[in-house]
Amino acid sequence: MPTAVPERAAGATGREPEAVRPGHSAVLPRGTGRTAARIGALTVCQAALMVGFGLLITGPARNVWPLTVEDDVNEGFERIRTGPLTDLSYLGSEAGNTLTVIAITLLSCVGLVLLPRLPMWRQAVFLAVAVSLQSLVFLAVTESVDRTRPEVHRLDASPPTSSYTSGHTGAATALYAGLAVLVLSRVRRPWRWPLAGLLFLVPLAVGVARLYRGMHHPSDVVGGLANGALCLLIVGRALFTDGSVAAVPSPRTGHDDATAGVRKRVPGSTTVIFNPTVTGAAALEKLRQVLEQHGHGTPAFIETTADDPGTGQAAGAVRDGATLVVVCGGDGTVRAAADAMAGSGVPLAVVPCGTGNLLARNLGLPLNPSAALDAALSGSPQRLDLGRIEGDGLASTHFTAMSGAGLDAAMLEHTDDRAKSAVGWPAYVLATIATLRTPRMRLTVRLDDAPVLHRTARMVLLANVGTVQGGLTLLPAARPDDGLLDLLILDPRGPGGWMRALGVMMRGNRRTPPPTTVDHLAPEGTGTKGVPVEFLTFRRAELTFATPQSRELDGDPVSHGRRLTAEVRPGALTVLLPTREK
Repeated sequence: MPTAVPERAAGATGREPEAVRPGHSAVLPRGTGRTAARIGALTVCQAALMVGFGLLITGPARNVWPLTVEDDVNEGFERIRTGPLTDLSYLGSEAGNTLTVIAITLLSCVGLVLLPRLPMWRQAVFLAVAVSLQSLVFLAVTESVDRTRPEVHRLDASPPTSSYTSGHTGAATALYAGLAVLVLSRVRRPWRWPLAGLLFLVPLAVGVARLYRGMHHPSDVVGGLANGALCLLIVGRALFTDGSVAAVPSPRTGHDDATAGVRKRVPGSTTVIFNPTVTGAAALEKLRQVLEQHGHGTPAFIETTADDPGTGQAAGAVRDGATLVVVCGGDGTVRAAADAMAGSGVPLAVVPCGTGNLLARNLGLPLNPSAALDAALSGSPQRLDLGRIEGDGLASTHFTAMSGAGLDAAMLEHTDDRAKSAVGWPAYVLATIATLRTPRMRLTVRLDDAPVLHRTARMVLLANVGTVQGGLTLLPAARPDDGLLDLLILDPRGPGGWMRALGVMMRGNRRTPPPTTVDHLAPEGTGTKGVPVEFLTFRRAELTFATPQSRELDGDPVSHGRRLTAEVRPGALTVLLPTREK
């Protein structure tokens, strides 16, 4: 029986890290001491930073705006006090009370480790450690910075600690924002974003309540928010992206009764190719039941391996006369199978079981595996485009969703497989923080027969689809069935440039601006100065970088290089998709 490997190992990299049971967050059996030391060192740095800021605002900067108007803010809150508002502020303040935070933290951690069939030990440790560290830093800061409370009537008894920082706000940030991160990684739509949004608002409500009740200066509340957020960042990066933390391997014995009968290849016209590290026995049984309900009896179930992430299995299925190939895995597994099935005309059913699942998201498929298969089998075959790509050190292959270089590829290189297993796609957000300072690259771009363009960029994306995780649309005009590929050149400069770039991409969720075509391009970067985002469309593109760059292929990092050549293959892949209502 093949050894189980994480999704990236089953992709283009060929690495084989330790196995992690699909969706299971293990306790930390080794590497814990090194991780604890790293957390401790970073926490000391955080405490020093917080103390330094406190000494600054109580010393040299106390007469600098906006600190000079803090008294006015506190007095303004005092003037607007009413009975109902005071009652509401009490509730808000109590949400960050020490006993409240301790009780909710304990209940949340117990609930996480007692979840039936899927105990989340690492998530529980993440929450407990973040809240605890916040308290330790708070105590260190209040002992080091002596700041009196606002000169207004205070609605609560004044504790003996310093006004800086707001302990209520810091504790609420560590607890409720930490819960929001876990919600984003585990709760499915439509509740994910509303619930996470409410949790993110609680620390802000606590901070406003503390100002209203006259307990803190505005900068104290800001310090509390920063304290809680930094603790979450430190613990999250250590537990979810620190390569020194190893998860408990989950050996595959091959004796599970639920799968013993489906792992042998049996005759039939339907082949199910699955990544064993993200598709468990229960999921396979549900998929088998869905196939039977749609008249696909005796399917052949074939595992991917580290050496063959799906290409060989798909090619064999087509060669043996399969009339339907079902692919269960992440974007890397789907890409590998699609590479072998390009131009065959054999329908492919995409069953999302990975972390990103970009193709499934853009095709409107449910992210629940059995629901996605049921929707696909209830639909009809449709022809989608593929991108063919090659480069120095990269043999000719296909991508289904996106390929690129720069920031995006560096982020994927820094995303740990254990982090993806533990928290899902928010692991990419943690990795992005470590790569935001990726150097700007210089490149030349030739699209179709247009003149060569000279550009600088933080990131370039060659895309067949436009939407990524979290519903963010990076390329608003990209469609997988228009016979074109889209190019995004991201080159923000300074905080203002990043804000404008984010605004452009956020607006892409509401409207579809026409992309720049090769007929309207200006060589030598003419007309692009100060433009943080550039959209282009093409049938063939040649990108040449001045220095070797990080590169990625459908979410899998590939070797660094200086060249990428991509062209569209219109309608090369036949995919079963749900019938859209008109």
